[in-house]
Amino acid sequence: MHLYEVLKRPILTEKSLRLADEENKYVFEVDRRANKILVKQAVEARFGVTVTDVRIINMKPKTRRRSLRQTAVRKPGWKKAIVTLAPGDSIQLYEGV
Repeated sequence: MHLYEVLKRPILTEKSLRLADEENKYVFEVDRRANKILVKQAVEARFGVTVTDVRIINMKPKTRRRSLRQTAVRKPGWKKAIVTLAPGDSIQLYEGV
């Protein structure tokens, strides 16, 4: 797997923005096949920062109800990575949001 295929998108929620401001942690949706080593290499290559820790969480698929007929739609599962950067480093994508 190529390093630019590992990171899919940043997760921009209230909690993830608080983590970025207070604890220097950034949250990304990553490929299902990615592991901690690949995530660390991808973040360091793409943003030019030093990664000190990576935590990975498998998010379970969810079932949602749609329309008046109550048809069930299954949302696929995905993988989330919380990346801790070295003190002094930051990712400009999150700045000013």
